[in-house]
Formats: sequence, structure tokens, C-alpha cells
Amino acid sequence: MEKYICKTCGTQFPPCNQQPESCPICMEERQYVRPGGQEWTTLHEMTESQNYMNDIKREETNLYSLKTAPEFAIGQTAYFIQQNGFNLMWDCITYLDGCTIEAIKELGGISAIALSHPHYYSAQVEWAEAFNAPIYIHEDDREWVIRESDHIIFWSGESLKLHDGLVIHRLGGHFKGGAVLHWEKGNGGKGAMLTGDIIQVVADREWVSFMYSYPNLIPLPAETVERMAGKIKPLSFDRIYNAFHRVVEKEADLAVQRSAERYVKAIRGELFQT
Repeated sequence: MEKYICKTCGTQFPPCNQQPESCPICMEERQYVRPGGQEWTTLHEMTESQNYMNDIKREETNLYSLKTAPEFAIGQTAYFIQQNGFNLMWDCITYLDGCTIEAIKELGGISAIALSHPHYYSAQVEWAEAFNAPIYIHEDDREWVIRESDHIIFWSGESLKLHDGLVIHRLGGHFKGGAVLHWEKGNGGKGAMLTGDIIQVVADREWVSFMYSYPNLIPLPAETVERMAGKIKPLSFDRIYNAFHRVVEKEADLAVQRSAERYVKAIRGELFQT
């Protein structure tokens, strides 16, 4: 039996004798099916092709990014944080090979995996099994787990402390259980927020935005964005890393608040006339 992978979103399915008929992640309005239809691969096919590799790059002290080249599926970046002997993988990518496993082991292995939302679940179970690590997913997004595993821990409530200085916060928005990671000691002690695309860093790196669907350009209600900004306001952080290698280098906390205000004015027709 094969564990098929959706080529559009990178989600890995449970072992099956035949390709799935469709991908629930891509059939939903926040994602999409490519014009040519649903396509599938397997991790075995990807590794055997020798077309892919994972680029592991040091971003700052105790923070590394992981991205597959050439770009696969959504093309997101995952992050690896070292915090006093606790190594956290934030979000996940599909591709995993022997070279990647050895490189991560040299960095100390993975103590836990935490996810922002279902679009980045990808091959999370493969990673968890390779490093015998738990996976933390908010219970509000339980329905989107395609490949179940005993490694998955569904957490509840508004926040979860994983380790000293590493806390997940549920903001909702893009997904009901959408979460961000507050790394209190990151960025030289000024604090960093890893947001996936629950909070999206835009082309102008001094601003962020918020969406229900990014590829299909479906906005969130103004009230939802106000709630998200209110939840994050008490937290201390100066930098944001998103899921696509975009960074708000400084005063990221202020950037979130002014961006939320601009978004709300735009949605309510108060920002411009056109």
C-alpha cells in the first residue's frame, strides 16, 4: 500500500491500495484543485527521483528555516527552534529524506512539532515518526487531519506552553484553530512571532494582512481581524517570520496593530473611495 501525497497542497494520506478520489483540503474553498485535476505522488517517488532537496538555513541564533527545492505544493517554509535543549519544529513540509534526517539530528533532533493550520500538515506524521516527536494541533482543526497518528496531541483553549519561552496562541481567522507561535527569547531577547499565514507578511515588509483564503482572495470579517489583533496585542515581540520567508524585521507588534486597523477600515469602506 502507498501513502499518496496531493501534489497541490502536499498533504500525505494514510496507506491505501489506490489513489484517493480527491483531496478534502484542496476541495475546500480556502484551497483549490489545479485546472488539470487532482495529481498524486508518494514520498518514495519523490526521493527516488532525486529531484528534491531540503535547504536548511540559519536565520538567526537558534532559528533555522527548512524549505524544499525546487518548490513543492504550497511551497511553505517550516522553522526549527532551539530553546534550552528543547527543539521545536514549527509547521511542516512534505519532503523528508535521509540527508534531512541526518542534518536535523546534528542539530539535536526534534522534541516536538507544532502546526499553525491544516494547509501545512503535509507529511507531519512522517516527520514525527522519524524523530519520535509529538505533534500539537488545536482541537478546532481536528477534522482536517487526513492521516491520523498516536503522535498527534489535540490541544484546547487559547494558548499552550510547549517549553519555557515557547507558547502557541490560537488566533483563529484563516482556520478556526489557526495558531501562531510566540518565541519570547527569540530575536536577541526582543521576541519573535512565527505566524504561518494566520498573520501574513505582505510585499511591503512593514505591513501584514489577514485572509480566509489567500489563493481565492476571500477576506475575513472586520470583527474577526479586530479579535485577532486584540489577542496578540499583550504579547511582546519585535519580529515576525511568516511561512514564505517574509520577515517583519522590527516593530512587528506595531505593524500588526496598524495593519489590522487599515484592514478594518478597508472592509468597512472607510479607507478609500473607488
